[in-house]
Amino acid sequence: MNKKFKDINTVSGTKKMLFKPSQLKNHRQKSSLQSLCGLKSAIAIRKNCRKISLPPKNMGFTLIELMVVVVILGVLASLIVPRLMGRTDDAKIVKAKVDISAIETALKLYRLDNGRYPTTEQGLSALVEEPSTEPLPVKWPQNGYLDRGQVPKDPWGMEYLYLSPGVHREYDIISYGADGAPGGEGIDADIKSWELE
Repeated sequence: MNKKFKDINTVSGTKKMLFKPSQLKNHRQKSSLQSLCGLKSAIAIRKNCRKISLPPKNMGFTLIELMVVVVILGVLASLIVPRLMGRTDDAKIVKAKVDISAIETALKLYRLDNGRYPTTEQGLSALVEEPSTEPLPVKWPQNGYLDRGQVPKDPWGMEYLYLSPGVHREYDIISYGADGAPGGEGIDADIKSWELE
């Protein structure tokens, strides 16, 4: 057997050499130096490749790229905007119904405190300002009955019509819709408190 190394058959059938401890240290240093040099050269190659493949920082978009983006945004806008535009009328109708429900709640609180609804002459302003005409309220809260401190207008900027006693119930609240006139269809249709239930 050679003094420098021994041949050993491994499971895979390849031969490995066993070094003496003094030779093993020199071999490890050489192999680690070679792998380190290989690693350094690999890092250098990567750095060079990165420098070549990355675009310069001051490079902007081309005119064609900008035009493609503008065309895509135009197509999306042409598909989405018409759908949203039809919804604004529906949203105004829903808001009018919500406003009427809020006014009805305030009217019910007024009646609980005073035993009656405000008269037509007192109007809905009796919910935000203490009435000065008969019948005067027995109890009136400092901040009124509506949260915002004012009677809301309908979504088309008109006052809600209030009748007490009403034609259909103890009180009636009406919004005349977009046209501001009685009757109508679609967005011009009247929104009536007695039809909300």
